[in-house]
Amino acid sequence: MPTDTAVRLYDEGAEALLQRESYPEHVTLLPSDTGRVEPGSRIRVMWGQDMLRDVLDGRYRAVVCGVNDEDNSHGIIAQIVHLVTTSQWSENAVTSYANMFSESVSVHAAHDREPYVLKYDLDGLLVLGLLRPKGRGHFTLPDLARGFQTITKMLAGRADRRPVCSVSFLGARSNRLVTAEGSDTEPSFESVLRTMFESGYRGDVYAAPQMWHLGHVGVFPSYPLPAGLERMRSGSS
Repeated sequence: MPTDTAVRLYDEGAEALLQRESYPEHVTLLPSDTGRVEPGSRIRVMWGQDMLRDVLDGRYRAVVCGVNDEDNSHGIIAQIVHLVTTSQWSENAVTSYANMFSESVSVHAAHDREPYVLKYDLDGLLVLGLLRPKGRGHFTLPDLARGFQTITKMLAGRADRRPVCSVSFLGARSNRLVTAEGSDTEPSFESVLRTMFESGYRGDVYAAPQMWHLGHVGVFPSYPLPAGLERMRSGSS
């Protein structure tokens, strides 16, 4: 009877070639709580997955990202409309539609609370574009909260819009996220997940590429985070 019960990851001893110390970009993934399993109780965090490839492989029916009425050439929506060949949307059309909607709102609903969520139908894939407030170069966490409250309503009871995934809104080039108006500081990933969760969102969220440089810190595969983390923060053992 074999005594070696260790799980091997690779053939031909490749574990020795792939030690994490040799790779500055990595993630240290920790196990989440193993409590009662309930549907619709978490946000799944996609560590190490390629969002664009997953979308193009048909793993999602809806995608949440940011859009603006000026220039979306650096956003993931530009990559999606370029690669989804059955769609009639283009990068310029995405921006033109956002601009037209923004101008209309400024005339007819100037006192409404922003941001708005625009729908881009890409023939089997629905992009829910959180529109950056007009005249601002960024989103705030309160913007994100209001936007995801609307997105949650748009997803409710719509099996044709699930599974759904979202960008993290962190490290963005076109639609930067800051903690509050007047701040120049990005929120933590935990704050983003908390905002989405409290707004009712229960889909997947893709970590930002910059997070690959934080391998010295443990991360979790879902939100809410384990209760033990809060006990550690409060000084409890």
